[in-house]
Amino acid sequence: MKKIYSILLVAAVAAMSTGCAEKKAQELSFTQLMEQSSPEQVQAWYNGASRLDAEYTKAHAAELRAQKKLLVFDLDGTLSNHKCPMPEANRALLDALGKKYHIVMCGAGNAPRIHKQMEQYPIDIVGNYGMQHAKVVDGELVITKQIVTEVDAAFFLEKTNYLREKYGYTNYYGEPIEFHKTGMVTFGLLGTTAPKEEKIVFDPDRAKRRVMYPEVLEIFKDYTVYIGGSSSFDIVGKQYNKYDATMEYAQMHGYTKEQVLFMGDDMGDGGGDSHVRLGGMDYIHVLDYTKIPEMLAFLLE
Repeated sequence: MKKIYSILLVAAVAAMSTGCAEKKAQELSFTQLMEQSSPEQVQAWYNGASRLDAEYTKAHAAELRAQKKLLVFDLDGTLSNHKCPMPEANRALLDALGKKYHIVMCGAGNAPRIHKQMEQYPIDIVGNYGMQHAKVVDGELVITKQIVTEVDAAFFLEKTNYLREKYGYTNYYGEPIEFHKTGMVTFGLLGTTAPKEEKIVFDPDRAKRRVMYPEVLEIFKDYTVYIGGSSSFDIVGKQYNKYDATMEYAQMHGYTKEQVLFMGDDMGDGGGDSHVRLGGMDYIHVLDYTKIPEMLAFLLE
């Protein structure tokens, strides 16, 4: 089975026992992982070495069913269209998978928004790239973790106004920026209250935002910037990403990295799921959210 995780053990102190080395490797953050892995290994992850395609999952279905314990899902583009409810088939898929595996959502949006979009589906949620955790208790969503960081609103407004004027996005709906409670900032090119129908068709291949992305990265170089959602950029602290968020949740529940399988659509550079690919975590790249039931059928055989 293609498994690159074990290579990380070389980064542990040589005098440690094998068990301690494995524990140490499990605790590495994304930044530490990149620093302590060989250039060849980082390049392999960059090339998507941990992507499990249809040919691979078919050939190794039984092995994967035995190995994987925690299934982690992105929402928009993976289980639903952007900002839309899940199709009934995908809801049924989660029902079936939940009987055999531990499942959790890991999204860019905040947990209440994800919960509402999923029509109150009872599932744990990791929101804002790991800045927020929530679970359903007696039918109600309860926030169990919320990191709150202060941001310089004037700075963000000044810089995003400059970008709007330069790239021609001066007309927008609602507010120009969304400041989340956690401190995450969403710079929506169409504004905070743009109609869902307009957002979906605005930049499906992210080409419009990729033109801007190098300059957005430079302006917000002290942050991590994602080409988020269908028409926006998400800006968070350097340490927040879906790889670290997934590993934190996994460790909290006693799972190792090799027991995790991540499902996401946004694996490209700058994408919200890109750190999962770059960190060498096993993942399935979902190119069509309506096809995910057949893509994951091997887990239910």
